[in-house]
Amino acid sequence: MGLFGTMPGVSGSIEVVCGPMFSGKTEELIRRVKRAQIARQKVQIFKPAIDNRYHETEVVSHSSQSMEATPVNSSVEILQRVFDSTRVVAIDEVQFFDENISIVVEKLARRGIRVIMAGLDQDFRGLPFGPMAALLAIADTVDKIHAICTVCGAGASKTFRKNPKESTQVLVGETDLYEARCRAHADFFGEDEDQLAFFSNLNANLNDSRSKTKNL
Repeated sequence: MGLFGTMPGVSGSIEVVCGPMFSGKTEELIRRVKRAQIARQKVQIFKPAIDNRYHETEVVSHSSQSMEATPVNSSVEILQRVFDSTRVVAIDEVQFFDENISIVVEKLARRGIRVIMAGLDQDFRGLPFGPMAALLAIADTVDKIHAICTVCGAGASKTFRKNPKESTQVLVGETDLYEARCRAHADFFGEDEDQLAFFSNLNANLNDSRSKTKNL
């Protein structure tokens, strides 16, 4: 079997655990990895090198659970580092990877490997984060978990960025920069202005069309 070959008779799978920050995504990934290890399956864990908030070579949950991981700079590097004997590949903070990550995990699954990924499904604007939309589409199973809204205590599915001036999608941080929010309290900066501009342009176009119709 080559690097991109398929292992006959063995079925791999793609699992995605997603949700906002502080929802326990990494904790769930670690739980699944531990169960695989109890079953004596060879596991490799990868993380994006950009995520060094807690540790450079460990995945660490907000509840302080941790496991050794291999930091990589690109999705292709995961393919290059997976051993033939590996049965489970876990990838944390998968939203930080490039768009090729969906191709990489598909190839791993075709090799008979169980791929477990955890990541943010939405950015601070409520939009799909990086490659997450593609990964959710090809996944065999998706578990979307919730945090607790810091405003009202309801289930939170959004990540709120405290500083609206930081507009870049990738901005690594913790409670100093982010909060979990429910839909009612997810104040996406500029959303109201964008909607007003849309309806204003729509009305202008309608009025223009009516004027042209009258002149015919």
